Amino acid sequence: MATLLTRDIKYLNRDFSDFRNSLIEFSQTYFPNTFNDFSQASPGMLFMEQSSYVGDVLSFYLDNQIQENFLQYARQTNNIFDLAYMLGYKPKTTGVATVDIDFYQQLPSKTNADGVTVPDYDYTITIPDYTSIRSTTQENIGFLIQDKVDFSFSSSQDPTEISVYQISGNTPQYYLLKKTRKAISSTIETENFSIGSPIPFLTLNINARNIIKVLDITDSNGNLYSEVDHLGQEMVYKKISNTNPNDPNNIQDSGEVPYLLNLKKVQKRFSTRFTSLDNLQIQFGSGTTNDNDEEIIPNPNNVGIGLLSNQDKLTSAYSPTNFLYTDTYGISPSNTTLFVRYLTGGGVESNVAANSLTLLTTEDITFNNINLNSTIAEYIFSSITSANFEAASGGKGGDTIDEIRQNTLASVASQQRAVTAEDYLVRALSMPPEFGAISKAYVEKPKLTDNQVSTIETLNLFCLGLNTQGHFSSPSPTLKKNLRTYLSQNRIIGDNIEIRDAFVININIDFELVILPEFNNNEVLLKCIEELQNYFDRDKWQINQPIILRDLFILLANIEGIQTIKSLTISNKAGTTSGYSQYSYDIEGATQNQVIYPSLDPSIFEVKYPNQDIKGKVVPL
Repeated sequence: MATLLTRDIKYLNRDFSDFRNSLIEFSQTYFPNTFNDFSQASPGMLFMEQSSYVGDVLSFYLDNQIQENFLQYARQTNNIFDLAYMLGYKPKTTGVATVDIDFYQQLPSKTNADGVTVPDYDYTITIPDYTSIRSTTQENIGFLIQDKVDFSFSSSQDPTEISVYQISGNTPQYYLLKKTRKAISSTIETENFSIGSPIPFLTLNINARNIIKVLDITDSNGNLYSEVDHLGQEMVYKKISNTNPNDPNNIQDSGEVPYLLNLKKVQKRFSTRFTSLDNLQIQFGSGTTNDNDEEIIPNPNNVGIGLLSNQDKLTSAYSPTNFLYTDTYGISPSNTTLFVRYLTGGGVESNVAANSLTLLTTEDITFNNINLNSTIAEYIFSSITSANFEAASGGKGGDTIDEIRQNTLASVASQQRAVTAEDYLVRALSMPPEFGAISKAYVEKPKLTDNQVSTIETLNLFCLGLNTQGHFSSPSPTLKKNLRTYLSQNRIIGDNIEIRDAFVININIDFELVILPEFNNNEVLLKCIEELQNYFDRDKWQINQPIILRDLFILLANIEGIQTIKSLTISNKAGTTSGYSQYSYDIEGATQNQVIYPSLDPSIFEVKYPNQDIKGKVVPL
């Protein structure tokens, strides 16, 4: 019996030359007497080189396909987009410019019941969201405001500035109201699609340059489709105005919380993705039937219990793919027309100059009341103006390939979840301000006694908001409700979040200085007060942050003209009747090694009235 010869096969050949040389070596080694003509004109070399060609081509495509599966090395744009979406990042095809726009309207005066001249708020107007403002220098560049402007409403998050505009004698005739809104460089475009029979995972394509996002999708029956991150997501955030008809239980907090945040289950939903820089793909759900889900996928609880309507069929076979026909991944539209509104714009050209956004579209602007004096109303309407006192910024082209790679990797690292205490802190502070502004937040685990054992992961989230005067205040019940709803989508199932109030400790600063003779006492003193006001600015302070007295002495000592600091004293200001926090605090007892520590219960130091609570005195040496 002949023994089979073991062939030495080389698996590292990659290109044409490697394949060709390996075939020649293979033939010389194992078939020396069968074929030995390796010249270019040899028929045997024809077949070797043809095989080498095929191997080279296959090797190229194999390498290319493997390379295109890795974000760091992929080169084809569509593959890079696909990998980015797979990893949770949505590439941007354009960079929008943003700008603050001031809106103005005049108000007539009236005399109230006390005989005092006040603005007549019956003549206030509302400018709806997505109202267009165009540039006087570049009329093809449009901006849209993101939130409506309601001049009848004012709060700490949405203040209305008011001043006297026209006066007759000593009596104001007209007042001027001002509100500021953020606007983005964009234009609303519309595209319609006629839909016939339902198609699972119906996909539509919008081909346009500089698409920002889909604004909304409705059908001819008035149904609204909600955008989701993926079709398996059935809950979305919805905001409703905090008004008495919508929720009379929370109307008392409308000044602090203008909108209520709710979670809503939606069957009609869609997801979007860019497949290239100029193509947006819209995908709908797979549900194509009006039958109840239990008729497609039986409820196990009902199987075999003798119910009517043939729900007890134990012998029936069901395809595991039937769930695709339910609303598990949403409903596919059918026999309707879809109206898709989307935003386009952005780019470097959208960075318009200051004082150029004055062409305000007024067709959708309305008065908040009816039965007004038509002459006055007409004048008020003509007084509506807008202006941007700074140039728009941020406009640029879409993500480059390298930016998509880097942004995707960063997105993977951040993830849309709340696991650690820091995650909850970031989520709380990132809640949109229309649902109530969280000014400060602090997260810690509850303090347990020696005999207590926590059965679930519990975190205490201490929060502070701002009142209408801009001072720290306890969050309202409505704000807490919105925050709890906002965090619910990202928290781990086993986590329990307790939202609590942080304590506010109001303080007073007194100091005495010796000024060098060649300097003006008042100027140096005012400079010291200004520096301390800046140091204790609310935006710079966090919950449980201590006061380091040494830093205050260094701060004052570095001011030009200071010879010496004779004293600096910090004391507690408390008492609601005086306009301060109700909480008293032993400052002296909390001071160790020139550091004033906050209380064990999370708290924050606040100079509530900087102009009166920071006082200095110049004394002789």
